[in-house]
Amino acid sequence: MSHDALYLAQLQDYYARHRVFPPYSGIGALLGLKSKSSVAALIARLRLEGFLDATPDRRLKPGPRFFERTLADSVRAGLPQAADDSARDTLTLDEYLIEHPSRTVLVRVKGDSMVEAGIHPGDIAVVERTHSARPGDLVVAIVDEEFTLKRLARDRDGYLLMPANPAYPPIRPKGSLELFGVVVGIVRKYKGGG
Repeated sequence: MSHDALYLAQLQDYYARHRVFPPYSGIGALLGLKSKSSVAALIARLRLEGFLDATPDRRLKPGPRFFERTLADSVRAGLPQAADDSARDTLTLDEYLIEHPSRTVLVRVKGDSMVEAGIHPGDIAVVERTHSARPGDLVVAIVDEEFTLKRLARDRDGYLLMPANPAYPPIRPKGSLELFGVVVGIVRKYKGGG
């Protein structure tokens, strides 16, 4: 299984570009495997390890471990530290961020009212749909029939929504305030070069 990690990486890159796997002959060409039996043996090993699976009509699909990524021990954001090449754990972002898949939605953030909470325009908020939250929770709420992402607060007059940017005032509903969900994570993609 010495080359399997390299083969898996190439299949992951192919899948990321095309959102589908090539047929066995295409896998052979992609990976430089000359025989169908070597492709079949590789696929069998990757299926056994949980990286690949098959649909009912026998097409390849990602297995439960396909989206695992290596989780390095840690990296210091201050002074540099010695590199550690020891064994690493793995992590799948879905498993890390999403506890209840059937109730979780992803919401793209617009506006800058939450920048001091570390939430910026273009971020993806991982929101667990629920109708209950505690003061202090980051929530997506429907206030007077409009969606917003803010921190839930409560005072003597009732619930209100607090921005995390001094340029914006707190929002107290004029009519209705309905909770859409609680923010359980934020995903930000950095563009290269900066």
